[in-house]
Amino acid sequence: MIARHDELPPEAVAIRRAVFIEEQGIPEPLELDGTDPGFTHWVLHENDHPVATLRSKVTDGEVKIGRVATLARARGRGHAKRLIEAAMEAARRDGATRAYLSAQETVIPWYESLGFTAEGPPYDDAGIPHRDMRKGL
Repeated sequence: MIARHDELPPEAVAIRRAVFIEEQGIPEPLELDGTDPGFTHWVLHENDHPVATLRSKVTDGEVKIGRVATLARARGRGHAKRLIEAAMEAARRDGATRAYLSAQETVIPWYESLGFTAEGPPYDDAGIPHRDMRKGL
């Protein structure tokens, strides 16, 4: 089940804390930086347990997708793909024609498999190499 929230739900915070802060070592003030208001927050549940999350926001015909995270024990089952597809479909209904995100370099091939294309040079975000990626909807 995928749940959509207008405000950051506690289960999304718990997933992001586990993945970004505990697993990847991103400092909490950088991860929970107060930029969540205005985003739609998505949480995927598996067997009634929250296991994956992302946030999205449509602005000027583009949907920004961010904070894509899946708990380690639930990876490899297509949860993030389902969330991204749900967010992009909702954005299409809201008039968006493109999606963009900032991808950690290690997962660029995975985003490419979803139709995203890397743009611009790599850059550092919280000590992790990233690239911007875009996709037409």
